[in-house]
Amino acid sequence: MKAFRSMLDLLYPPKCAFCHRLLRGETVGICRKCREALPRTGAFAVRTDIRHIDRCAAPLFYEKTVRDSLHRYKFSQCVGYAGIYAELVLKCIDENQISCDSITWVPVSRRRLRLRGYDQSRLLAEEIAKKRGLPCVKTLEKVRHNRQQSLIRDPKARRENVKGVYRCDEPEAVRGKRLLLIDDIVTTGATLSECAKILCEAGAASVSAAAVARRRD
Repeated sequence: MKAFRSMLDLLYPPKCAFCHRLLRGETVGICRKCREALPRTGAFAVRTDIRHIDRCAAPLFYEKTVRDSLHRYKFSQCVGYAGIYAELVLKCIDENQISCDSITWVPVSRRRLRLRGYDQSRLLAEEIAKKRGLPCVKTLEKVRHNRQQSLIRDPKARRENVKGVYRCDEPEAVRGKRLLLIDDIVTTGATLSECAKILCEAGAASVSAAAVARRRD
């Protein structure tokens, strides 16, 4: 296995998940420079203003190399970033004392899944669950393909765009549980709010959320 990994490194040299430069000796997917320079949220890691969400934590601000990295993750098949992001998210939720019984995620539509080939939030949720030793449960289904939230600026229009888009397809996995809802990016929080509302209506005891990055207000 070690020899195979070395051969892969020669063919496909590992690059930093953020600046995309070749890694030189680092083994965690982030170069030393980015570890020091990433736009960390720090004291602003947690939001409490998203309806139906107890607290929402994100370790990074959605800007510069973080934005570029997440775009590669979502649109360029850089699925290996999920494990790197998971470490950052776990550290953030531990620092802010967010706990849960099980982990779930904001799903993409079937159409987007066919086009992309993977659900980026599911991959992230599964990595977080694996590292934490918690169940990762599919609780939501996206039943309508709507316009991308990133293309809509107005907060009210964003809320309208996600209404009726999700449903809970596993109520038994939700009832009485403290859930951690995973997404990749948080902007206005409209999508998380709508998903959490559905989960609460299905009987969740509480819903917290976490993402890799949040918009700097």
